Amino acid sequence: MRFSRTSKALGIAAIVALAVTGCGGGSGSNTDSSAASDPNKVITAYSNEPQNPLLPANTNEVYGGRVVELLFEGLRAYDPSGKPVNALAESIETTDSQNWTIKVKSGAKFTNGEAITAKTFVDSWNFAALSTNLQNNGFFFESIEGYADVSAVNETTGADGKKTSTPAPTAQTMSGLAAKDDQTITVKLSQPEADWSLRLGYSAFYPLPSEALKDPKKFGENPVGNGPYKFEKEGAWVHDQSISLVKNTDYSGPRAAKNGGVTFKFYTDPGPAYTDLQADNLDVTDVLPSNALKTYTTDFQDRNSTKPVANNSTLNIPGYNKNFQGEAGKLRRQALSHAINRDEITKVIFNGTRTPATEYTAPVLDGYSDSIKGNDVLKFDAQKAKDLWAQAEKIQPYDSSKPLQIASNTDGGNKEWIDAVANGFKNNLGIEAEIQPFAKFAEVLDLRKSQSLPGLTRAGWQGDYPSLYNFLGPVWATNASSNYEKYSNPEFDKLLKEGLGAKTPEEANAKFNQAQEILFQDLPGLPLWYLNRPIVWSNNVVSAETGWNGGILYYNIEAK
Repeated sequence: MRFSRTSKALGIAAIVALAVTGCGGGSGSNTDSSAASDPNKVITAYSNEPQNPLLPANTNEVYGGRVVELLFEGLRAYDPSGKPVNALAESIETTDSQNWTIKVKSGAKFTNGEAITAKTFVDSWNFAALSTNLQNNGFFFESIEGYADVSAVNETTGADGKKTSTPAPTAQTMSGLAAKDDQTITVKLSQPEADWSLRLGYSAFYPLPSEALKDPKKFGENPVGNGPYKFEKEGAWVHDQSISLVKNTDYSGPRAAKNGGVTFKFYTDPGPAYTDLQADNLDVTDVLPSNALKTYTTDFQDRNSTKPVANNSTLNIPGYNKNFQGEAGKLRRQALSHAINRDEITKVIFNGTRTPATEYTAPVLDGYSDSIKGNDVLKFDAQKAKDLWAQAEKIQPYDSSKPLQIASNTDGGNKEWIDAVANGFKNNLGIEAEIQPFAKFAEVLDLRKSQSLPGLTRAGWQGDYPSLYNFLGPVWATNASSNYEKYSNPEFDKLLKEGLGAKTPEEANAKFNQAQEILFQDLPGLPLWYLNRPIVWSNNVVSAETGWNGGILYYNIEAK
């Protein structure tokens, strides 16, 4: 869904990005630590309607994710630089990277008073992984022995040639997962994985109270958690309008709230949100309208921040689109990529708040390489794009009866860059293309999940935990949780598995980067750019900041 990064790689990349964007937020009165603050005042923040009920294991998009992460706490959390720190875990130990022993802190409770024990985690993880529960993030438990038994599905092919997957688990619980006593969890992985514990701060691994397992849908409308915030009241989620959270005064973890609560206000257009911020009717946003990217540092002098984060954007090409299948389709995918002028778009439209992509992960991650074999396909080359398209036409004519549509939510300021990409396709390939607009991000995800896209789709990934694998496995591995376009390549899967089982991070990253070579051969999605996250805030708060993956650290915002 959303997270990833360690701080080691920020260095030069961060300095360059900050120089390009002229970020502020460092010297004005709003960043003065001595400024008066009110620990009980509620702040308001930009957001949009979540796609699903607020269950951690079923939330893999940013708008639901930002709420879930404030309502719940897991065994670990990530500090602003991406370093994992223990939260509910007293200790996490292994002697062989395959068998793990986790001690859960005693005394932890949900806000309804229910105790959080080792069994709480075991039950929650088994619920998340079991395929019949249809949780989007079940794939994150792939490493645990017995996952294949609880996640099994049957695939059938209908008369129309479409494949249908039906959950068919052979077991209800993972054999490698057990609660030995109230405070002890034992985990056996299917193979040694040295950095497995790194992912335990991700929301899929959050604990759930017993009521959630009995009626997940009902629970997701009024969730009860154990994080720094809780629902203001039953019905605090007013659909298509807002979600209101208040401080959880019983919380004692590493993310203690410095304000009285967060009210997420839903917008379908970033323009009115920006106007509300200028009038101090909204307190913070991480989505700016395109026309504000040149002015936000002056519009919000000393009330803005920009930095490179673990977040990327791609243009995904569904494998079920006949225009992009077979040898002709492969050539067309390459042609589309060469027809996109990433340098120009990131400079002219994004004003340096994006950096042209060189691969499928993010530069702020350890192991990143800008020299992946095959990544020359990302270079703008109008003539090469024309030549490749012409070669494809000789094999199979392109169906140009309708414009090529690019599905996108309109609330994220996407129209301008999609128009630029569409113009590149028209000018360099001679095909008509246009945006397929949606007011809600969730609507695009639903269309992707049902494999009903008429054309292409904008996509992106905000890191869940700081690892190259997190940008590759959940997105592109066969049957992965966020592999909505159903890409599959056995060689790619094999390299990912070898990377997970590597003895050192360096060996693992080498395998992950080798796996990216397969992606550049197949091009299931076209890497576009990395995000240098810009945010702005109102006069009502002291300051705001983003974490390693670009998410705003709402709990750290001090209100005035």
